Amino acid sequence: MSSENEAGKTEGHDRPSEGEPPGHPDDGASAKATDRPQDAWAAQRDLLDHTPRTMAFGEGSRLAGGVLGGVNHGIGGGSFHGDVHVDARTQIHYGFGGLSTAQSSGEIRAAALEEVAKSFADPGPAFAGLIERLHDERVLVLSGPQSSGRRTAALMMLHRLGVSPVHSVARDTALNSLVPDSEEQSGARGHLLCDLETDRNKPLRDVDLLALRDRLTLRNAYLVITIGPRAHVEDVEPDVWEPPPPADILAAHLRARLAPDAVADLLSLPVVTEFLDRAHQPRETSEFASVLVRYAAGDSDEQRVENFSLLALESQVREWFEEDDTVLHLREKAFLIALAAFDDGPYALTAEVSDRLYARLQSTADSQRPAAVPVFGTHIGKRLQLARALRYEAEQPTEWGPVRQVKAAFLDDRTALVLLREVWTGHPSARPALVRWLQDLAEDGRPLVRTRASSTAAVLAHTDLPSAMALVIEPWATSPLFGPRTVAVNALTLAHHVGTPNVPRILDAWCDSKTPHLRWVAIRTHGLIGPERPIETMAALRTAARREELAEAVDPDRPGREDDEQLAEVLAESVELLLLSSVADQVLGELLRTLDHDQRIRAMAVNGFLGACGRTQHRTPSERPFVLDWYAASLHARALASTGIPALLRTALNDSAHRPRALDVLRRWVVSADRDPAAEHALAHLLSALVTNETDHRRISHLLGTVPGDDGPAPPAAARLLDALPLHRLFPTSTGDPSA
Repeated sequence: MSSENEAGKTEGHDRPSEGEPPGHPDDGASAKATDRPQDAWAAQRDLLDHTPRTMAFGEGSRLAGGVLGGVNHGIGGGSFHGDVHVDARTQIHYGFGGLSTAQSSGEIRAAALEEVAKSFADPGPAFAGLIERLHDERVLVLSGPQSSGRRTAALMMLHRLGVSPVHSVARDTALNSLVPDSEEQSGARGHLLCDLETDRNKPLRDVDLLALRDRLTLRNAYLVITIGPRAHVEDVEPDVWEPPPPADILAAHLRARLAPDAVADLLSLPVVTEFLDRAHQPRETSEFASVLVRYAAGDSDEQRVENFSLLALESQVREWFEEDDTVLHLREKAFLIALAAFDDGPYALTAEVSDRLYARLQSTADSQRPAAVPVFGTHIGKRLQLARALRYEAEQPTEWGPVRQVKAAFLDDRTALVLLREVWTGHPSARPALVRWLQDLAEDGRPLVRTRASSTAAVLAHTDLPSAMALVIEPWATSPLFGPRTVAVNALTLAHHVGTPNVPRILDAWCDSKTPHLRWVAIRTHGLIGPERPIETMAALRTAARREELAEAVDPDRPGREDDEQLAEVLAESVELLLLSSVADQVLGELLRTLDHDQRIRAMAVNGFLGACGRTQHRTPSERPFVLDWYAASLHARALASTGIPALLRTALNDSAHRPRALDVLRRWVVSADRDPAAEHALAHLLSALVTNETDHRRISHLLGTVPGDDGPAPPAAARLLDALPLHRLFPTSTGDPSA
């Protein structure tokens, strides 16, 4: 990836998109003037707080199964060979679980209805109430999302009323011609109209139902109309269809085909339990039952059973995005994408950013047509029902502490990953809008929004690394602003954690890049993924530090001194993060070996160590510092830290450039030890280890004699620590300059 290409991408990234008003000429300058790098420790905390549940950011995490980390279905793969094919345009039932929706009108055979009745899972009293209402009122409107079993339920209502024959009616049939005027035109006593076509100008009205009821009464006939949650109705209260639990549906279908013992054996399989936990739709559950029947007969293998759940989910996602806008509006498709990016996040925020994506998508679809976003759109309940998601209240981490919010999450936690992959690879025309939307999110002031931009880019990188790098991540990484660069750091970190190949190779190359922004991103990312490869990471950080050392030696007056300072700071911060990870002992050993290196490498080691010394669990000075706690544990085990931590502190104290910061670290440790006997005991050991001569003794004695407490007076622990110092009687306590 050449620097020329990187520069070109950056210019394209900063240029306003076509059709957008140009910003104020001073906007870029003012943004750069106020731009500051976020502290690496705080940035890591934001990443941990706001990463999606499916990525489980942490050391050693990976996405398991066939979503991203395993078998990759979807584009170019994942065909399900055999008799079971889940396709977005075709519903296949196996002669017992339902009826094909292919027949739009005509008589439904009685034998087919009997087959459906054998495997129908009765929902109980509520269903009986619907049948009674249909009997009394002759016409019933049943509302429910697609694939919820509403059509099967409607057929069973007519079947249990004993009406015959039953006719299926085309969805575009005019309401005034649903029931013929003459009995000779149709002998049907049961009528089923699925997915009645309605719009704002042609709603289903109460007066239409009254007229139908009169004609049905004259013919001694019954009618069930099914509609979706977005259907337009006027003065009509449809009955909402609530399907039985998937476990009941599956058991009913299996009992219709197999002996009780075989049914029990199948239902006890772990793969069946996992399937039922995924909240699959009735359509998918009935199809899964057929797979299990074939498996029990030896006509299907275990792999097909295990793959079915993911294939069904992929089919649903393809169906969402293959539908035309009359079935699923572009705004709702934008909401699905936003929910995939912000899964398990605040609903209001998801809806807000989805409208911004909708405007981008609408501009791609028709640049001449403005994207009018309804101020009061689809109700949250209907919207989440269409998305197969749930609404709930829970605490959300913020920079001010946790707050309670209304959140939204897909019922199946794999949906977000499958959906993002499908949109990126299956619908490339959406990429320009999606890329610009992610750029908008990366510039948002809210940590949650920026982190979700990163996590979305990570999924895209796992799916198609070259395109995601060129279109999304590299423009962030080469930005002159720290905000987008931090988003790039998080994107690469999460991409690596979900198993995207070659991320360390990219980082190692960027550490030696001529572009300082790329080096900054690589160095900070190394600090986050380094616990998986500590030795290699420390080598890469030394390479980056050595590059700065060589550049300064060749041309001390070269431009870009500000970049040098930023890179030195981020090098130290990455070392700090590594020292605060689970591989601290290995990193400590590497640091001790760098003390004899060149100035910048030594400064990287000491500054990183001192940064780690200032960290506590909840960022309050009164808590025991991580490094002091580490030292205390090492005393009992005689680990490397018992000698390594004093060695690094002694190096810092003996260096005039690092001494003030090292003394400040020790002052804060004394204050924190004042309320913690265990910390005081460890600190006493450490201070004793730091005193090897009279100068050391004078410096530490002066520190303990002058350290202020939280509210002014010196902490009592300071006097006790002073008494515990070695050579106390041999060297008089000095009040002079501790640097002497």
